[in-house]
Amino acid sequence: MKIQSPSINILNQSQQTSEKLSEQLATGKKVNSAADDAAALQIIDRLTSQQDGYGQAMRNAYDGISYSQVTESSLSGVNDAVSRIRELSIQAGSGALTDSDRAALQEEVVQLQAQVSETFENASFAGKPLFDGQPVTFQVGPDANTTQGITQNDGSLAGVIASVDISTQAGAQTAIDISAQASDAINAQRAELGAFQNTLASTIRGLGNQQENIAASQSRIQDTDYAQAVSNQVANDILAQSSIALRGQANQSAESILGLL
Repeated sequence: MKIQSPSINILNQSQQTSEKLSEQLATGKKVNSAADDAAALQIIDRLTSQQDGYGQAMRNAYDGISYSQVTESSLSGVNDAVSRIRELSIQAGSGALTDSDRAALQEEVVQLQAQVSETFENASFAGKPLFDGQPVTFQVGPDANTTQGITQNDGSLAGVIASVDISTQAGAQTAIDISAQASDAINAQRAELGAFQNTLASTIRGLGNQQENIAASQSRIQDTDYAQAVSNQVANDILAQSSIALRGQANQSAESILGLL
């Protein structure tokens, strides 16, 4: 005959606690299900969603930087062509040149004009035209309407450059002014793109800091305190062993009493 004792309940509780602690140590999380802490799990889910939102916003901002870098690179090539056209225009303005000399210079200008037109017509980023004159915005925050954008060149500059003709001395003088104005416009656009990149870089740093703070908050709620969990596990093991010993002693005592009877 065996007598039921409180030690049995203690042993069962110890086993449940041991299983819970083992799971916490194995997963590294002290909240693994709603049964552990329903309120904490809801908070963890919200913080996880926030982190994901900040992470995607950062990726969007990096896309914006890449977009503006590609655009600036295209404009740099156009600016090089325009600078060369201006150089040829100044050369063609010299009275020492003949009409045939200027015609030869104009042939190079025509090639440069084609290069400029091709850039404005075909340059793209991931299939999106760079110079269609449309505003481009990037979602750089986890909340609605948290965007940053820029309005691109509409490519009309290509038509202005295409009007250059340095086959005459008078045309060369006009071309000097046109190329200078075009270069100023291009450099202004490049400066705007540079400022846009710097703004996005600053945004990325801010998003990274917020994401890091949220991750730290989530970690404090969710992650297992290994030192505390191991200490609890040792204490629970001692309690379980004590319960087993007490149960054995209780059964022996009961058998002794029955033997006397």
